[in-house]
Amino acid sequence: MQRSTAATFAVNPSMTPLPLAQTLRSVVLIGSFPPRRCGIATFTCDVLDALKAAAPTIDCRVIAMTDEGGGHAYGPEVMFQVHQNRAADYLEAARRINDAAPDCVCVQHEFGLFGGPAGEHLMLMLDAVRAPVTTTLHTVLTDPDADQRRVFERLTKRSARIIVMAERGRQILTDVWKVPASKIVVTPHGAPDRPLTDTAEAKARLGLAGHEVMLTFGLLSPGKGLESMIRALPAIVAARPDALYVILGATHPHLIAREGEAYREGLFVLARDLGVGDHVRFHNQYVDTPLLLDWLEAADLYVTPYPNVAQITSGTLSYAVALGKAVISTPYWHAQELLADDRGVLTPFNDPDAMATAAVALLGDPGRMNALRQRAWDAGRETLWSRLAERYLAVFAEVRQQRMPARANGAEPRSFAVNPLPRPALGGVRRMTDGVGMLQHSVYGVPDRNHGYCVDDNARALLLMHRLRAVGMNTPETTTLAETYSAFVHHAWNSDAGRFRNFMAYDRTWLEEVGSDDSVARAWWSVAVTASEAGSPALRLWARELAAKIAPHLDSFTALRTYAFLVLGLASLVRAEPGLSHERELLQRLARGLAGVLRGSETDDWCWFEDGLTYDNARLPEALLRAGLVLDDEALTQAGLNALHWLCGRQTGVGGVFRAVGTRNFGLPFTVAAPFDQQPLEAAATVDACAAALAATGDRWWLGEARRAFDWFLGKNDLGVPVGDPLTGDCYDGLTPDGPNLNRGAESVLSFQLAACAMLVLERLAEPAARPADKASTEDRSAERCPTSPTVTSASRPTPRASSFGLSTLLQIPDR
Repeated sequence: MQRSTAATFAVNPSMTPLPLAQTLRSVVLIGSFPPRRCGIATFTCDVLDALKAAAPTIDCRVIAMTDEGGGHAYGPEVMFQVHQNRAADYLEAARRINDAAPDCVCVQHEFGLFGGPAGEHLMLMLDAVRAPVTTTLHTVLTDPDADQRRVFERLTKRSARIIVMAERGRQILTDVWKVPASKIVVTPHGAPDRPLTDTAEAKARLGLAGHEVMLTFGLLSPGKGLESMIRALPAIVAARPDALYVILGATHPHLIAREGEAYREGLFVLARDLGVGDHVRFHNQYVDTPLLLDWLEAADLYVTPYPNVAQITSGTLSYAVALGKAVISTPYWHAQELLADDRGVLTPFNDPDAMATAAVALLGDPGRMNALRQRAWDAGRETLWSRLAERYLAVFAEVRQQRMPARANGAEPRSFAVNPLPRPALGGVRRMTDGVGMLQHSVYGVPDRNHGYCVDDNARALLLMHRLRAVGMNTPETTTLAETYSAFVHHAWNSDAGRFRNFMAYDRTWLEEVGSDDSVARAWWSVAVTASEAGSPALRLWARELAAKIAPHLDSFTALRTYAFLVLGLASLVRAEPGLSHERELLQRLARGLAGVLRGSETDDWCWFEDGLTYDNARLPEALLRAGLVLDDEALTQAGLNALHWLCGRQTGVGGVFRAVGTRNFGLPFTVAAPFDQQPLEAAATVDACAAALAATGDRWWLGEARRAFDWFLGKNDLGVPVGDPLTGDCYDGLTPDGPNLNRGAESVLSFQLAACAMLVLERLAEPAARPADKASTEDRSAERCPTSPTVTSASRPTPRASSFGLSTLLQIPDR
């Protein structure tokens, strides 16, 4: 049953009156925008103009969606343009919106307008925006696919109000999508205010005098039923020889890109073959609103022959009704409501005969046509842009109190599902390992033999084997893998040079005699940990012997991260064997040297070892913390806590998520402004450093920071997409502005698995019986982003209880 006008134009009765709405300060619209040519762009522009006319004091600005490969010279209303498939643009847009602090954000939503699966990139922006969101739906699906359902449900939950343009939209939202009725507002598509006039003057201006004009308008593309109307023309022309069907509008740009003008040419051939070629006129041009209104005024009949019922709105139909046109339409949803109560004529879908009968009847009965026009024009008063602006402003005023609070550190909270910690999985490790060792790189999921091996990754893999033992995954496979990686590290040692080699080609030839200082130190670290923690006595003996050979060469390095890796290895050895006097002295000297660099570099707002952040950053404070624990040196511990606390604050993205320091910051002093590219290495290092801080302080806040860093792998990141696969253990090579780097190399896989092991151990500490709690451990220090942390003393520092093997190994808690 068709609904009445009152139901069609229903508005939430609790809406704020317009005078209060005019107290709004600013609004941001999100949608496409001219000069981009599409229906959403026109609608967004019309909404902007209507809001400005209704409330001139409101600052109305636009986030403009730009299609892939496009670029437009936008006007001053546009505060930022978002390229459809560039994920980083959505985050930058959120930042600019938050800086502007609008009372409300209004999204014009259409499938295909936003990037990502089913437009999911939009949620990157909306999840990071503090302002309340209202969303205008231009399409409401009844049979979505899985991606569409997932994304649309997120959108409806994030939206404080959802605006639809027809009662059928409200019904679908409540019945199919289970959206609360209180969230839904029905506001008809806007239309211009023009008087009801005769067609003669407009026909004369457009060269249409003497014709009975039937008009269809819109970007030309298949699926609009134009073929049905052309097939109706022979019968219409037979009865009304002066009839002329005008198809007004340019071919859709996406269709042009795919096939040129083939579709338009096909329509012309159809008309010619039916003998009505002279009664069809194509105007292949993009029509702005003033010219469109002239064409509408000239039309005797307006025709929308759409072949599908599932169309929730038609802007051209709204315009035609508001101008008082006699309309013939198929009964799609919007037409059923807008043309009810004899405001137009509905004909069956894909029925040229019915359309011809309706057109001939109206053109032959001026009295009936004029009465129908008057009823349409009267109903159109409720759809004017001025009325839409009143309703929108009332909605904005109603929801503006629902602003999301900012966290004390300036990061806006975002909502994510809580995921259980995954157990380590070795699928990625197996994929990247052969009989020689672990290959470096991967092309997507295929190991890339062109780049061979490196000692860096085999050292990391050896460390992982010990971590797996710490979490109870000591299996024959992990034992074999540990031996494989140990053999590679052993072969990499160049005794003549007193250094490790790093790069090996796939044919097992070394590509250098001496590796980088960092690779040498990381290899040492793996040997030292093997000497102190390996489950196999044979591996321990091998590692201790090799460590003794390496030890005399450890005091000739100067790079900061080299220092850190050396300290981490030395701390492991000295913790296991406190009587190693040479190693203890070297550990103390290197760690204090690292702390001295920090003291000499830090400023009031830059608590770091150097003037920039690069890679594996958290290893620097971790080294101080591990050394402080083993040496019982409070100054080292406090320095590590201060630096790590400061770093955690800098590693925070929009919404409070962990943001690994972007590689585009490398080489730039005193900044972490560039959010990309983000690498798994940083998240894993932060997890380990926070574990050390927890061991040093007993403060469970560090447990939360470790989890925040680990959750980066699971999708709690700037892009909201998973980087690691918990089922296989594979991991992408990071996040770029356009999404994940889909390669899955050794460093990334190992980082994910090392972090997974660490988190499982830390999860045990989350149990109430795992260790004593103190006042500091329960404080909410989400706002503490350095440069200092609470002072730690040996008397006040609680000692986490190592209730099983693995806790002391991973946390490196010294014997007391």
